[in-house]
Amino acid sequence: MHIMEGFLPFKHALAWTVASAPFLAWGLASAGRRLRAHPDHRMLLGVSAAFAFLLSALKLPSVTGSCSHPTGVGLGALLFGPAAMVPVGFVVLLFQALLLAHGGLTTLGANVFSMAIVGPFVAYGVFRLACLLGLGRSPAVFLAACLGDLATYVTTSLQLALAFPDPVGGVLLSFEKFAGIFALTQLPLAITEGLLTVLVVNAMAQFNARELQRMPVLALLRKAAP
Repeated sequence: MHIMEGFLPFKHALAWTVASAPFLAWGLASAGRRLRAHPDHRMLLGVSAAFAFLLSALKLPSVTGSCSHPTGVGLGALLFGPAAMVPVGFVVLLFQALLLAHGGLTTLGANVFSMAIVGPFVAYGVFRLACLLGLGRSPAVFLAACLGDLATYVTTSLQLALAFPDPVGGVLLSFEKFAGIFALTQLPLAITEGLLTVLVVNAMAQFNARELQRMPVLALLRKAAP
């Protein structure tokens, strides 16, 4: 889920917006340098944005009365690095807020922080660690996409817990409640997103290996077995 319009207290919404702004500026600069150096990567960046938009727009009902969805940001983080996915995620979330009533403008900063910042950076870090440990391509990509997805939902749970602490147990108990609600549907969704990302990357490796090897992050895969 994205945090819906008007759900967060004003101070919390403002704080998350301020926290996300430097990452957005950094991401715009990073993506701009990449596209100036490699104009042919524009289409692939657009595909990464479309992948994130489509997956994160699939709102699936939860048995607990909430809804969950994949994030789709892991693929772009592996192709372009996590910084470039911040403006991509911002655009995805902005369009969904304006066109699909999914999320909101007042909560855009919080949603950007969880899905477009934490998710891609966790996916990137997990992928680099998996490569250092000598895991093959498919396990590395799966873990990156899966854990990047879960990190988004852990962050969202923390954001909600900070805004709405439990009257008795405080932030910690509130976090346990929110995380427990989302875990029921998000765990299988994260696994599914990991498997889907593996299929996409493996297809790229099979049909467009030269382009794949030019991507700075996935260039590490040349040293990893499928």
